[in-house]
Amino acid sequence: MNIIKTTLFALATLASIGASAQKSNWQLVWHEEFNEDGKLNEKIWNYENGFVRNHEDQWYQADNAWCERGLLIIEGRTEKRPNPLFNKDGNDWRTSRDSIKYTSSCITTQGKFNFLYGRLEVRARIPVTGGAWPAIWTLGEGIEWPSCGEIDIMEYYRINDKPHILANAAWGNDIHYNAVWNSTRTPFTHFLEKDPLWASKFHIWRMDWDKEAIRLYLDDELLNEIKMKDVKNGSIGNYNNPFNKPQYILLNLAMGGDNGGTIDDASLPMRYEIDYVRCYKKSMSLQ
Repeated sequence: MNIIKTTLFALATLASIGASAQKSNWQLVWHEEFNEDGKLNEKIWNYENGFVRNHEDQWYQADNAWCERGLLIIEGRTEKRPNPLFNKDGNDWRTSRDSIKYTSSCITTQGKFNFLYGRLEVRARIPVTGGAWPAIWTLGEGIEWPSCGEIDIMEYYRINDKPHILANAAWGNDIHYNAVWNSTRTPFTHFLEKDPLWASKFHIWRMDWDKEAIRLYLDDELLNEIKMKDVKNGSIGNYNNPFNKPQYILLNLAMGGDNGGTIDDASLPMRYEIDYVRCYKKSMSLQ
């Protein structure tokens, strides 16, 4: 009976998606609905592991991401143990820390799914407690960051201790690992003034990406528009526009680090909940 119910639910969901997309001339080409409880489908997703970027406080591991009641749960929590990569003589921040204090997850579609142009839509509820740094983003491949191109459909963190939601894109210049940013930072109060219960609800982040522009939306409100004509890598990226090449998807909950701010231990664990990830192409582009 449970299998029948799950199958019927999945069919109903796909029918609803298809009807909605057809009205706007979009065709669903890839999606993840997180309808199977338990571990993620590793045919679709990879897990990052360890201390990865931005001097963040969390150790990424697979155990902090799972599916439950039709949602992907990414949990940031206190979890103390020795750093297995610790090197007391090392200069790398990832190995110079002797211990792990927090854990979370970052999942990616690298090597399993990428796309060029189209619409990416994610419905999610984000944590807004101190130290939370959830994100929905994409990266290119085959060349070092940022010349590979980065699109941040959503970031949330505190700037001067004031919460903001960000919508960004980054590309390279002539200096290794140094980015040119096109970024908008919308104060969280902008959304709370519309709905004081905003943080308790799910919201839809969307990217519409074509040869002319990258447009980033939150609940149909345009937060940022990056004109493709204004994007050009420096010499490291061969003066190309990285957004004319495919990108893969990342979903993560970072904690602290360069941007996340002070972690509120009393509010842990924190949860980032994702209902679905859907990728569409304009019907004409499928010809």
